[in-house]
Amino acid sequence: MARVSHKKDPDRFLMKRVSSYYYHRRVPANVAAADERSPFVRISLKTDDLALARSKRDLIEEADNLLWASMIMDEAHDPARARYSATMRRVEALGLTYRTSHALATQSSLEEIVSRLEMTATQKLPQELAQGAIGGIPTPAVTVSKAFDIYCDEIVPDELVNKSAVQKAQWKKVKLRAVNNFINIVSDKVMTDITRDDAMKLYRHWLERIAPKDGRPTHSASSGNRDIGNMRVLYEAYFNYVGEEGRQNPFARLNFSAKKKRSRPPFPKEWLINTIMKPGNLATLNEEARGIVLALIETGARPSELANLTASSIRLSHKIPHISIEPRDDPDDPREIKTSSSERLVPLVGVALAVFQRHKDGFPRYRNRENDLSATLNKYFKENSLFPTADHKIYSFRHSFEDRMKEANLDDELRRILMGHAIDRPRYGMGGSLEWRRDELLKIVLQFNQSIV
Repeated sequence: MARVSHKKDPDRFLMKRVSSYYYHRRVPANVAAADERSPFVRISLKTDDLALARSKRDLIEEADNLLWASMIMDEAHDPARARYSATMRRVEALGLTYRTSHALATQSSLEEIVSRLEMTATQKLPQELAQGAIGGIPTPAVTVSKAFDIYCDEIVPDELVNKSAVQKAQWKKVKLRAVNNFINIVSDKVMTDITRDDAMKLYRHWLERIAPKDGRPTHSASSGNRDIGNMRVLYEAYFNYVGEEGRQNPFARLNFSAKKKRSRPPFPKEWLINTIMKPGNLATLNEEARGIVLALIETGARPSELANLTASSIRLSHKIPHISIEPRDDPDDPREIKTSSSERLVPLVGVALAVFQRHKDGFPRYRNRENDLSATLNKYFKENSLFPTADHKIYSFRHSFEDRMKEANLDDELRRILMGHAIDRPRYGMGGSLEWRRDELLKIVLQFNQSIV
């Protein structure tokens, strides 16, 4: 490998001549024959400010590390893309945004093009860097599957930082399905070779399942829209990343008309009291899953929100006992919540209060394992006839909670806050005190037998 830079020296590879700093670095011996700049790389940083020089040095240093690594990589890796990435970073170190020749020709002003040409002529840039400044480095042949890896590892990793392992896996699963479907239908094509006809093949694949000429649909419009939409996002994000903003997207304007999704029916109040909360009906369900089911009744929370509560978000010692549904900021165990409006404080009343008095640390069996929780509850409810109809799901608890608040004439904004729904106006204040929220929820609280907890 190329020699690792001396990170302890803040002024490594910096040399000052007269009134300007230079990046000055020896080319490692094991790549000297392949690097035209050997034996030394010397680039004017065009500044006498040490802090700015260090910043520019960092960019060029990283680019050279990538470049030299690409020169000694096995063919099993991707030296062409590594060289391309290195050139992009070296161009950025010049204070330019990297653009391909196609992007420069179609999206840049004449002044920008002339300025880049003048820079390559007056600064006597190395040949590869000069070519990079004017977009002359060919875009490497990257397949759809490889582009997806780049998308996950280099383009959107910041979006995944606060997701739990389960959330990351689910995020990737949905997007990878679109990639795999495209590969199975078309092929693992090079990104630059994808055509509108290829996109139409994916579109027709879904059309046959959403609106077949003969027979019943097997998939919803949202499934097809999600797949095509994910390919559209991947295509745009990848080419923006490699300097071709505005490239015509073959997946553009391909979508299916989606009817409004049918809402899940709520559990009737009588069903909650006489079936779900009937002593014995949840007795053989494991204790933590049973606790989550019962807590759903009086909190209206999403099952995953309850499963991922920690001891610090279960606040029984406060004047008004409550749970805090919030993102988990632990760097070793992060977790996002669905939306910013989902962050909320829910007072504990009725059976939910009894549950958390028993489970003060939450439900560790299902923390970061919400899929296991879903499978366990669905299986148990079906086997024990706890769903009123085939249309009812575990999420029906949430709909039931909302209906009970509505029927009791609870304030509309309070209902939205407790459900974690967005409020369609500028938000002021805290949405009412916890004491007021608790008193309002007591209007809908259901009586229960302590033995069921």
